Amino acid sequence: MATSDGSSNAATKEEAVQVEPKTGISFPMKLDDGKILYWLYVDSDKLKDLLKSKIEKAPSKPTEEMYQLAIDGDFGMTIKMVVSFSGVKLSMAKKGFTEAMRESMKKLTGQKNEELSNKVFGTTSDKIKLRLGSEMIVSKLPGYVLETKVNGELVSRVESELLCRAYFRNYLGEDTLECEKDSREMFGQSMLSLF
Repeated sequence: MATSDGSSNAATKEEAVQVEPKTGISFPMKLDDGKILYWLYVDSDKLKDLLKSKIEKAPSKPTEEMYQLAIDGDFGMTIKMVVSFSGVKLSMAKKGFTEAMRESMKKLTGQKNEELSNKVFGTTSDKIKLRLGSEMIVSKLPGYVLETKVNGELVSRVESELLCRAYFRNYLGEDTLECEKDSREMFGQSMLSLF
């Protein structure tokens, strides 16, 4: 499990825990420090094939080329975020994601691309309630389709290579947020293990 700063957090005995179904790892429902929990899943066979086709010899440490291949690759990749504190509204999450997407697109193309940035969460409203343990899942599907689900409900599905690249660049790009750098490094180490 990664937090938004890459650190791990243990639950106290009084805290409720949830088991992540894909990995079987348990995690606290609420963190004392307010960090957001998220997981990054990737089609490791496809990523391995891509890395080996572009990089002949395993580097000693993760390289920017490796991260860029993961960002640009046309294979399945998913970020699952779990709401770890109360009081979060979907409109707040949507606003944060949209602004991050605008900035990421600006770095990729020189323009913020408002229309495309707004498509990550589509026309969702606060009808979908976020509470402790709610899940937001954003996936890059083969064919560069970015799909967003909130609490299991499909809220957006957009075919766009640029949108996929911009979204995953927020987590894996070289200028990712400071609080994401440890998580990015952990992902880099897992890419090295694929060689």
